[in-house]
Amino acid sequence: IIQSVTVTGELKARTVWLGCPEKCEEKYPKNAIKNQKYNIFTFVPGVLYQQFKFFLNLYFLVVACSQFVPSLKIGYLYTYWAPLGFVLAVTMVREAVDEVRRYQRDKEMNSQLYSKLTVRGKIQVKSSDIQVGDLIIVEKNQRIPADMIFLRTSEKNGACFIRTDQLDGETDWKLKVAVGCTQRLPALGDLFSISAYVYAQRPQLDIHSFEGNFTREDTDPQIHESLSIENTLWASTVVASGTVIGVVIYTGKETRSVLNTSFAKNKVGLLDLELNRLTKALFLAQVVLSVVMVALQGFVGPWFRNLFRFVVLFSYIIPISLRVNLDMGKSAYGWMIMKDENIPGTVVRTSTIPEELGRLVYLLTDKTGTLTQNEMIFKRLHLGTVSYGTDTMDEIQSHIIHTNGATPSRKTQTSGPKVRKSVSSRIHEAVKAIALCHNVTPVYESHGGVNGETESAEADQDFSDDNRTYQASSPDEVALVRWTESVGLTLVNRDLTSLQLKTPSGQILSFYILQIFPFTSESKRMGIIVREESTGDITFYMKGADVAMASIVQYNDWLEEECGNMAREGLRTLVVAKKSLSEEQYQDFENRYNQAKLSIHDRGLKVAAVVESLEREMELLCLTGVEDQLQADVRPTLELLRNAGIKIWMLTGDKLETATCIAKSSHLVSRNQHIHVFKPVSNRGEAHLELNAFRRKHDCALVISGDSLEVCLRYYEHEFVELACQCPAVVCCRCSPTQKAQIVRLLQQHTANRTCAIGDGGNDVSMIQAADCGIGIEGKEGKQASLAADFSITQFKHIGRLLMVHGRNSYKRSAALGQFVMHRGMIISTMQAVFSSIFYFASVPLYQGFLMVGYATIYTMFPVFSLVLDQDVKPEMALLYPELYKDLTKGRSLSFKTFLIWVLISVYQGGILMYGALVLFESEFVHVVAISFTALILTELLMVALTIRTWHWLMVVAEFFSLGCYLASLAFLNEYFDLSFITTWPFLWKVSAITLVSCLPLYIIKYLKRKFSPPSYSKLSS
Repeated sequence: IIQSVTVTGELKARTVWLGCPEKCEEKYPKNAIKNQKYNIFTFVPGVLYQQFKFFLNLYFLVVACSQFVPSLKIGYLYTYWAPLGFVLAVTMVREAVDEVRRYQRDKEMNSQLYSKLTVRGKIQVKSSDIQVGDLIIVEKNQRIPADMIFLRTSEKNGACFIRTDQLDGETDWKLKVAVGCTQRLPALGDLFSISAYVYAQRPQLDIHSFEGNFTREDTDPQIHESLSIENTLWASTVVASGTVIGVVIYTGKETRSVLNTSFAKNKVGLLDLELNRLTKALFLAQVVLSVVMVALQGFVGPWFRNLFRFVVLFSYIIPISLRVNLDMGKSAYGWMIMKDENIPGTVVRTSTIPEELGRLVYLLTDKTGTLTQNEMIFKRLHLGTVSYGTDTMDEIQSHIIHTNGATPSRKTQTSGPKVRKSVSSRIHEAVKAIALCHNVTPVYESHGGVNGETESAEADQDFSDDNRTYQASSPDEVALVRWTESVGLTLVNRDLTSLQLKTPSGQILSFYILQIFPFTSESKRMGIIVREESTGDITFYMKGADVAMASIVQYNDWLEEECGNMAREGLRTLVVAKKSLSEEQYQDFENRYNQAKLSIHDRGLKVAAVVESLEREMELLCLTGVEDQLQADVRPTLELLRNAGIKIWMLTGDKLETATCIAKSSHLVSRNQHIHVFKPVSNRGEAHLELNAFRRKHDCALVISGDSLEVCLRYYEHEFVELACQCPAVVCCRCSPTQKAQIVRLLQQHTANRTCAIGDGGNDVSMIQAADCGIGIEGKEGKQASLAADFSITQFKHIGRLLMVHGRNSYKRSAALGQFVMHRGMIISTMQAVFSSIFYFASVPLYQGFLMVGYATIYTMFPVFSLVLDQDVKPEMALLYPELYKDLTKGRSLSFKTFLIWVLISVYQGGILMYGALVLFESEFVHVVAISFTALILTELLMVALTIRTWHWLMVVAEFFSLGCYLASLAFLNEYFDLSFITTWPFLWKVSAITLVSCLPLYIIKYLKRKFSPPSYSKLSS
């Protein structure tokens, strides 16, 4: 959320002494979060600049200032300065309220308290006061306030898990390892009894790498330890286990989370830009009209001064009330959105762009926490000849109990024939493999601990099920281990060298961990070699993706088919296999493996080659299917958006396989659509070949990784975007936060369409801020995305109503309101032009003083503003027929065509009102102001009624209230009206006749158009 900083030479490597900020050679940035746009000194100039950079407001400032020049003065000063002052006052109040809210949110984050370790013991310190070199203690479930090196943990194994979803979008917990020599210190206070420092590289964008060294000087010889990414604790991540102590190395704008966050921009709606262009056209027409008036005068006398007076005289052709009405309308739309009971909890944080919700073409969405709940559920176990689903888990449990020699309980007894021993053995082997082949650690909450610290199972030998939780770097693995627990084989203890399982009968099975081969995106599999304590048997277990395991397991005729079946159900599949090893085989492998790990050159390739020597002819045990549960109503919502013509791109930091699976299960990619997986490319030639291969595909979704995307954009940006925009769906996996924002800006540059970004994590903030419209979901991953977004919702499904109903209404209403306010200015300017032309082109105002102010306020404001309640389609219809949304993206509600129609209407009505008053009232010429003004007010009220499509009771009240105000004010406006004249019958019928001629033809045209060429929404309404 904080403003990003470009990595330049100013960001330097540093030496950080433990607990000694005063020894730092450089002055480092303050560790404060700052989302405010202004400070106390820049607020007024900043807001004024944002207002007067628009042509409309700048124009009125110049016009208002011109009235201080006596020769240019047309009327009273307040008729020009009062509306302008009101506009600026409303804007400043709104900005001030938003700024105060941002300040309060920042203050809440900066005031979070942390324990700081000093020579005198622990003290409490605010997050914003943390400095480079401080030793900070972070409790379980607490946010890490700055980038730190991990020194100690309360966990006995010297490691802990952290949640990084706010940083990289991945919900997999990351295992972090404390620096060895500080973890071994007997007591916490001993950190101050040693002389040690950290050498850290300069701050960088890359959140997945770090290079540094730890040096302890007070020993002989000195202790040196290399530091890598596993020794770091980045800001905005959360401690998931135990309590950690770290030394701060980067603060504030130098932290990884801030460097990966985009600069927040002031967003301007497309409708505002369109209206700005129209006002420029009106200004041009105003100047031309003024030149014509001066030319008809013959350019006599001080014609240049007269030209400027005419410009001021016709200034109402561009009404300043346009901004007031639009801004008030936007506030009303925001209030309606927040009060909608169908989307509870929705918050409008940027009140200036609600109409953007009705113009969106591209929706860029995060995956985890946005489309999915990030809750993995075990769904299917397939053994080749038999498949077990969630409804047959009791049968599996009975097989496990039978194999372990226990008597089945009444709940788990099977009613069929006697269970065959071979089937039970196969099921037991499969479940045992799943229970052993993972990186999951069981954690037992300490009843006597402080601040939620955890203890290992060794300190809690009863292995109580009540207080056990699981930690892992992958939620899939936790789902698998929880499932084995549900069927009777429970993981009760694990450390770096061993693990223990508990059978249904209570027996403890112990295994020694001989080797672990972690999962990588390249290998797409993980393995473990264990020795069973009771028998001494050595077994190599492996699980992985079907594409990686198919060539490793023995021949079978069912794996490929069943993997396809599960994938179509939206399940994430894992193939599980095993291989028994003799003591000699394992010793031979271990020797070769250790030698490979000591190699200096091509270490990775040599290690992989040794491991692959084991991965041959493995026994296929089973196929598992795990479901990442989708958010409520994700599928129908995505279908609704697609039918509305919105193209959906999924941008995620997750793995390619996971992203592809969710794209299928959520129906982001329909079942009959082909998916083109963009092969990894690293240079221009590979990118060219792969782009050509993709170009030959038709109507297929695209899946591409962040690394490959970067290469394509470097060499073939235009070609790639052109091809990607033709896809029905695009999935970008392994995306960094800055890449997500880059993709948004890419679409903005290469297409003329509006973009929307939606996410729920801190890693989505850059994307949300870069998009034309940013939507945050307040969920499990915190409030960062919600606070940074323009609109905040509680569930993804609410986006359908937000766009189809509120987006439609906001755009349609703003377009109608804007055009009607311009019509209100053009009609009175037309009357002024007719009046001046008749009276020898004199630059004399037709209406002065209160009449002009009252015309734009109490006489017409309420009926015109009541257009914010109008709707062309009922909400139910808008959701039932999302295809109606496509018309909005074409911008037909406010275009040069509709603008010209309103210009013609204004010219016609202004001419009729002015000429009619002069023709019908020749004998009462002195009353031309009262006559024409009364007809003008009646015409405006009738035109509002003509424009309204769905009546609301407040609209009726507004019409009669305004009419009543005008009639009541006639008694007090003796300066302009003769009460004895306006109460006569000739005045009443002639005013009525003029009004009828100005409005009736328009009603007839509207009726005929509705009858012979009705719009699509009117067909549905009928």
